[in-house]
Amino acid sequence: MTQRRITDDLPALFAVLPGDYISPVTANNNLDDLLEIIMDLGRLPMARFVDREFEISSQEVTRQELDEVVSRIGTFDADNRAGIERTLHRISAIRNKMGAIVGLTCRVGRAVYGTIDIIEDLIVSGKSLLLLGRPGVGKTTMLREAARILAEKTRVVIVDTSNEIGGDGDVPHPAVGRARRMQVSQPSLQHEVMIEAVENHNPEVIVIDEIGRELEAAAARTIAERGVQLVATAHGRTLENLLLNPTLSDLVGGIESVTLSDEEARRRGTQKTVLERRAPPTFDVLVEIQERNRVAVHVDVAEAVDNLLRGFALEPEIRYRDENDEIKIQKSDRRPAAAHAGSQEMRRMPFNGEGKSRSSRRPASYQEDDLEADETSFEKPLSLKPVSIYAYGVARNRLEQAARKLGVPARLVKDLNQADVMITLKAYYRKRQRPILDAEDRAVPIYVLRSNTVNLLDQALVDVFNLSTAPGRKVDLSEVSEQVQSAINAVQSGQRWADLPPAPARVRRLQHEMARDAELISHSYGKEPNRHVRIFRE
Repeated sequence: MTQRRITDDLPALFAVLPGDYISPVTANNNLDDLLEIIMDLGRLPMARFVDREFEISSQEVTRQELDEVVSRIGTFDADNRAGIERTLHRISAIRNKMGAIVGLTCRVGRAVYGTIDIIEDLIVSGKSLLLLGRPGVGKTTMLREAARILAEKTRVVIVDTSNEIGGDGDVPHPAVGRARRMQVSQPSLQHEVMIEAVENHNPEVIVIDEIGRELEAAAARTIAERGVQLVATAHGRTLENLLLNPTLSDLVGGIESVTLSDEEARRRGTQKTVLERRAPPTFDVLVEIQERNRVAVHVDVAEAVDNLLRGFALEPEIRYRDENDEIKIQKSDRRPAAAHAGSQEMRRMPFNGEGKSRSSRRPASYQEDDLEADETSFEKPLSLKPVSIYAYGVARNRLEQAARKLGVPARLVKDLNQADVMITLKAYYRKRQRPILDAEDRAVPIYVLRSNTVNLLDQALVDVFNLSTAPGRKVDLSEVSEQVQSAINAVQSGQRWADLPPAPARVRRLQHEMARDAELISHSYGKEPNRHVRIFRE
């Protein structure tokens, strides 16, 4: 294993800062953990470290101090970033609406030799690799080291949009080794420089920092299809986050809605409309940087995306450094575990409008055995383990009522860290609010409901506690089908609507599905036990 060595050129950064800032920074903390210096007009300057931040002066930042710092550094680009020549430090500006600078973020740039050891075998494999992670976790540092390692044996070109990889100035920083560097005049032109690098400079590897636009994603796919290895970073924390990003999902193949034939749906045991991967992924391997010394690796992105869309639990390979600085690898068995209600391995389990899990393996066409009982009658296991539920946007009183009705040991908690599952509404889930993202990061199963109705809450708890349906009265499938088909024919012939006889929830779901297959609209009306389905045109 390569001995890690840190090069950060801190004296060059300190030289552009006000003199009274330096002593508090150097005296109180480990400088290897220094992330950035924050200067905001009219506020106390701050020093941010890996584990904490503190004020480095009792005097508020003045406009004169900001102007002095700006005068000592290079010109700010269109993305409001500047650097210090022959260093890796980055200074980013905050401007007011008139364009004047009112804040500076002075980020420390480091070359950490040896940091790529944890994934070096993947880097040198020749496969295209994508790095994901939150800001400040070390994506660019790892990318820089990857460029240096690859450049020892292959032709590497770095597309350096903000000069973060190779440093400011015309001469690249020694940390990139023999790799060549192409600068980008404007961030919006990054995709053009990516293509230019391939067409003009004959690279075997292209290194890119921060793919964030649709044109850049398209350029990356073009480069990969030309046989050039890509090593890049992108915005996002997990594979699931990236897949849900409409701008960048193409990097991992993208998703599309596909309508299956009745026969294919029965063979797969799914609904007729399913989500599938649209194309081969641009990147072969995806690395989620969870912490500075811990990553999750999806060694086959195509397989991981397919498993995710089919409702299987993701089992990435976990790599980390232990307390002895040795690299440990926890490999998955690569056998996808089927997602089921209440599984702690499942990241997300959305429900459709009737409260049914989208990842359910229930056949699209119901068999007679499926219709034997009213869905409101359940058979509980002899003993149920308590489940802590975090209700986000869901009526807690209704959820408690549903738990009492079913007799299940549901505990409603106010802290997501204490939750075994989350139950939320579709409106909240679509907005991707912070609790949703935090739950996904913690691998907490998420149950998504269409609305706050008691029936949907009942069904959610049924799936959470994995309750089985008790045997009950037999339903004549042929009779149900004839009734629905007669109603469909009537509506298609011009009738405004057609009401079906009252039926239990399980039968109503079949009725809704038949109406949907006929491209008609259906809604349920009334209260149990007289609730019925009405079919009509839009």
